[in-house]
Amino acid sequence: MYKSIKQQQLEQRILKLLSGKALKTAEWLFTNPELQAGQEYANIVSIKRLGFNDHGPVHMRKATLNAIKMFNLLNQSGIKMNLEKEGAGNADDSLTAVILASLLHDLGMAITRESHELLSIQLAIPYIDTVLNTLHSENEIVLKTAIRSLAIEGIFGHMATHKIHSLEAGLVLIGDGSDMEKGRARIPTMLSSQTRVGDIHRTSASAIQKVKIFKGQEKPINITVEMNASVGFFQVEEVFFPKINISPVKPYIELYAGVTDREMLRYL
Repeated sequence: MYKSIKQQQLEQRILKLLSGKALKTAEWLFTNPELQAGQEYANIVSIKRLGFNDHGPVHMRKATLNAIKMFNLLNQSGIKMNLEKEGAGNADDSLTAVILASLLHDLGMAITRESHELLSIQLAIPYIDTVLNTLHSENEIVLKTAIRSLAIEGIFGHMATHKIHSLEAGLVLIGDGSDMEKGRARIPTMLSSQTRVGDIHRTSASAIQKVKIFKGQEKPINITVEMNASVGFFQVEEVFFPKINISPVKPYIELYAGVTDREMLRYL
């Protein structure tokens, strides 16, 4: 099973942040050749057939890494996830759901862009069920059902076109949206030099240099978007900010964006 150097590096970074069931979940998904093939084909369709940016193994791992970082910051600040608040599970269970959703959310791109989140759910369910049946006994059906539901909600809501209500799903949404650094649009830009309608998205994405996630001063999470040109504000204001705005995690986020070496503009 071939994996790019970038993918391998991301997997190593993810695994170092995990333990317990969350770690076992990531390890199982990372070593499944059928899933790898599905993620790679989603990228082929996204880039070569549809002309979109990266929606494959690297993107799904970047989204996962971002979601884990934010989960840890919330956890360190004493913010309980919905599973724990509702008495249905613990933090490890919540993180397991976040990882399942983040690593499977774009499988539907192997079919089409339109409503791909719904198609992703159908393709993801066999993987979700296999992982949960491996981790839990038959007597833990309530817990399995809760984790499964959260994972599906995370996939369902990652496009910000459907209302979501859990912090877990909200992390998946923002983790996905925060993968907007210039490298994600590199291959589509190389493959197509013709100007076309919608290229402002590609141009603005190419201006994003770095998305940093770390502990905030006033809130648990600080997300800072650094760009090399002001066109990058389009990506922040038209794509990323709407995702944060609809996410249940919004109250815990500080969002800054600006051109490198200039004053950062605060959105939240």
